[in-house]
Amino acid sequence: MEQRKLTFESRPENLILAEKLVDEVCTIYKVSEDYYGNILIAVTEAVNNAINHGNKADEKKQVDVVFEKINLNTITFTIRDQGPGFDPDSIPDPTAPENIEKPNGRGIFLMKQLSDTVKFNDKGREVVLFFNIGKN
Repeated sequence: MEQRKLTFESRPENLILAEKLVDEVCTIYKVSEDYYGNILIAVTEAVNNAINHGNKADEKKQVDVVFEKINLNTITFTIRDQGPGFDPDSIPDPTAPENIEKPNGRGIFLMKQLSDTVKFNDKGREVVLFFNIGKN
């Protein structure tokens, strides 16, 4: 099983480090361009949430991003912050009429739509995004 790990300070400009990791992984495993977009958006949404919501952009707190190739067809990206956590089930549905106009609140929705499976661990401080690259 291959694994790569990044750890960086909670600064918005560090989002590019996660993007570079996604680029490298998708190149190595020859992920189709369409599916690459799904992976990139889901991972960057998770990292953005970790930086801005989990760690409140506190540069003293870190974000971990771990890539793993689980088996022939499955890769994961695990994003972990050092914030207080949250209840993922308490997030309002961004497609509900009362939320359509709101500028925020779509990150988790996008992660769920664009990855094959999403798991929240440790009271929401960790999100694991699963991608089946064998079907792309």
